[in-house]
Amino acid sequence: MKWVEESVERFINELGSKNAVPGGGGAAALLGGVGVALAGMVANLSATKKKTEEQKNRIAALLEESKKLQERFLELTDLDAENFLPLSKAYGLPTDTEEQKEQKEKVLEEALKKACEVPVETVVICHKAIDIHHELVHLSSKLVISDVGVGVQALRAGLLSAKLNVDINLKLIKDENFIGETRQKIDSLIPDGLKKADDVFEIVESAINK
Repeated sequence: MKWVEESVERFINELGSKNAVPGGGGAAALLGGVGVALAGMVANLSATKKKTEEQKNRIAALLEESKKLQERFLELTDLDAENFLPLSKAYGLPTDTEEQKEQKEKVLEEALKKACEVPVETVVICHKAIDIHHELVHLSSKLVISDVGVGVQALRAGLLSAKLNVDINLKLIKDENFIGETRQKIDSLIPDGLKKADDVFEIVESAINK
């Protein structure tokens, strides 16, 4: 099943059910998709306003980048559910003998690593999408600048939500090299992304309340 092809109503209802998927990882990716889609909307509506040729070209480039990230966020929403299945099965493996315990530990370790993939990438591209808003806020039409604020807040939530999904998996992984490599990929992105998101929101609030 592809969750992104289902209705919003069904996705939300399933998210609130006792089923394990879709879960927090998919929700984080979807938040990212919502956030970057708003960047696309703002770029589309701002491109028609009075701009220099250089500004128009830059808005067009940001629009193209936002479309690519939007597509990837949707893919990640489904991929997170797929990657969780091996983990859910691993938890159910028997542990009656020492051999079974060792096998379960091995399978569980690999499944946890697999489960890290989507939230790690979600952190990375949420950060990229926040960068789009960080630039777009200075190019946005004043009529839609509030949507820059909404978009960047969705991405901020997606960034932190994905981080939590990475953290909970890393806590159970024993491979120190994998933990270190994963931390290296995302740890510097979190504070930078949060600062940029907060800067954008402050600019939006200031523009609205002038």
